[in-house]
Amino acid sequence: MKKKLVILSGAGISAESGIKTFRDSDGLWEGHDVMEVASPEGWHKNTELVLDFYNKRRQQLKDVKPNRAHEILAELEADFDVHVITQNVDDLHERAGSTKVLHLHGELLKARSTKNENYVLDWTDDLNLGHFDDNENQLRPHIVWFGEAVPALEKAVAITLQADYLVVIGTSLQVYPAAGLIDFAKPEAKLFYIDLNPAKISNLKNPVKIISETASKGMEILKGILTQK
Repeated sequence: MKKKLVILSGAGISAESGIKTFRDSDGLWEGHDVMEVASPEGWHKNTELVLDFYNKRRQQLKDVKPNRAHEILAELEADFDVHVITQNVDDLHERAGSTKVLHLHGELLKARSTKNENYVLDWTDDLNLGHFDDNENQLRPHIVWFGEAVPALEKAVAITLQADYLVVIGTSLQVYPAAGLIDFAKPEAKLFYIDLNPAKISNLKNPVKIISETASKGMEILKGILTQK
C-alpha cells in the first residue's frame, strides 16, 4: 500500500505561474482592498465590482500554466497516495495532473447560488448580473470569502490525520482555519515546509524539515528525499 502524502499548498506555488496574491502588497489584491472583493460586505456593497474582479481573474487563469512544482506533485502519485489540500482557487494542480485536490477556499472556475450553497456549477466564462440558478437567484463566485465558513475543513482535517508525510508549500501559515491543519498531523508523520521566506512554526509535536527555496526548487529537493531508495 502506498504511503499517504498530504500537501497543504498556498499562494506561493501559484505565484511562480504568474498568479498574484493579495498578501504581496499590503493587503491589496490586484489593486483592490481585499475586503472589497473577498467579503460578503463587499459583495452587497458593489456586486458588479466583485463580479468584474473575478471575471478578470478567470480570464487571467487562461493565460497561465502549471509550473514545475505542480508537475512534481502529480508525478509523485506514481509512488505515493497524494492528496492536495489547497488554499488556492485556481485549477493549476488539476491541470498538472493531480487527481485528488481539495479546495479549501473555493474554485474560480465554478459559480454557486446566492441562496443555496449546494447549487454549484462549472463556470469558465464571465459571470454577470442576471446569471441565475433554477429559482432565479443570482449566481456568485464559488469562493469562500473572509467571514464565511470553510465547508471543506472537516474533510481536510480527516485527510491530514492520515498523512504519513505532510508537506506545507508556499503559504505564510497566517490564514486560519487553514493554517491550523498542520496541528492535526499524527505524531509519527514526517513534516516538510517549503517556502522562500518560511514563517516561524512553534508548539508542534513533530519536527519540521524546512526547505527555504521556491516552490519548484523545493519540490525538486523534496522529490529526491522522498523517492531515494
